[in-house]
Amino acid sequence: MISNNIKKWEPDDFELEMTSVWSFPKRGDWATHDAKWRGNWSPYIPRNILLRYSKAGDLILDQFAGGGTTLVEAKLLNRNIIGLDVNDEALSRCREKTKFKRKGADGIVKIHKGDARKLCGIKDESIDLICTHPPYADIIHYSEGKDIPEDISNYKIDEFLEQMKAVAGESYRVLKKGKFCAILMGDVRKKGHVIPLSFKTMQLFEDAGFRLKEIILKEQHNCRATGYWKTSSIKYNFFLLAHEFLFIFKKD
Repeated sequence: MISNNIKKWEPDDFELEMTSVWSFPKRGDWATHDAKWRGNWSPYIPRNILLRYSKAGDLILDQFAGGGTTLVEAKLLNRNIIGLDVNDEALSRCREKTKFKRKGADGIVKIHKGDARKLCGIKDESIDLICTHPPYADIIHYSEGKDIPEDISNYKIDEFLEQMKAVAGESYRVLKKGKFCAILMGDVRKKGHVIPLSFKTMQLFEDAGFRLKEIILKEQHNCRATGYWKTSSIKYNFFLLAHEFLFIFKKD
């Protein structure tokens, strides 16, 4: 059983974040967390979100389950969670990551293949919290080498935003009134210019009916090819994008 190899179940000296600027230089080394799934978020992020915006026994949704980080945190914190992804490799990883058993970690994890644009099988207003980390358009191709037409990381910016419009609408449909939806999104640079993908996505969720409760600036760490891009940023006179935005929406 995977739990036999786990030496540490919780983060050291954890405290809830109190400001709108978050920075986690350490990736997170407790339970089954690791950084092997490219682009996955630090477990400190879903831990903060789950503790602030849900309670034990609530039903959480992560419709971009990816490396399984949110699912692990939900189980540890006694939240029930539905994890969806269109990538079979991601689903297999999620199942492996959530196999552990620990007294007091009683969250029920349900993992299914599913499309965030059409949340089939999830009833209207049945979810207590959405906590998810979508791809940033086509920056990382999660289905590279595979035939997964549903993967929205296949789309360039404009078409990606069209797909996220459907994601926002479905998120609004399944979330209970008075509950919260947390989305992490980054910006991108194309042909020397910054495209504010984060705020374009934010607008889509507002257009779907959500109200914006919080904007949190998250500092990025441990990005790939940092040395190369540092040299290029000086040579070609541009700033490295070292931020992401965490939007907390509320459904009134």
